[in-house]
Amino acid sequence: MVESPTIPKNRRPPKQPGFLDRIAGTFLSFLIKGLAATVRFQFIDPHQTGKLHPAIFCIWHNRLSLCLEVRSRYLRQFHSDRQLGVLVSASNDGALLSVVLKSYDVHPVRGSSSRRGSQALKELVTLQRNGYDLALTPDGPRGPKYKVQGGVISLGQLTGNPIVPVSLNFSSKWTLNSWDAFMIPKPFSKCHVRFGEPIQVSRDASPEDREELIRQLEEQLLVLGEGC
Repeated sequence: MVESPTIPKNRRPPKQPGFLDRIAGTFLSFLIKGLAATVRFQFIDPHQTGKLHPAIFCIWHNRLSLCLEVRSRYLRQFHSDRQLGVLVSASNDGALLSVVLKSYDVHPVRGSSSRRGSQALKELVTLQRNGYDLALTPDGPRGPKYKVQGGVISLGQLTGNPIVPVSLNFSSKWTLNSWDAFMIPKPFSKCHVRFGEPIQVSRDASPEDREELIRQLEEQLLVLGEGC
């Protein structure tokens, strides 16, 4: 009997949500929406980046807890029918998160730098060409914390769409003992959503240009997140 060849890890299909994932993901989405209902949101957007569409929104991995609320509470006031694609891991954790995303009517794209990276990039580009906004964590899914990886710059270069840094800062929160020090706002706290200056990547950007844009994006995200 001839054994089938082993599929390289970076090309394995993403883990699909099982029964328990769907139960847990549905429960988690109810918790998020219930918590968000108690939080007071303030949107700070001096560059009016909410009007940019389609755009690539970037946020640190540890501030994801209420990020899906930003689309419904703020971005849709500029374009009521705007759709969103979000990059999530192809792992077991990503399977659970994809259930949460779908509860918000958000399209999950499964992949990371270590698994299905090139396939995910192609899917993201296709979504943007179809008018979708995109959201991703430039330091996820495994870090290092607060270090921008090059994939977001590649996406901006391929699509020609602006990269918008975003930070969610909580007045009162729990911080988990995870690689990213994940933040969960406490009920009835305040959430300040800060948008930075959009970054445009030229189609003919050199490696040196890309490195400088990575530095600029990282610096903006750090400044936007100060005090949290």
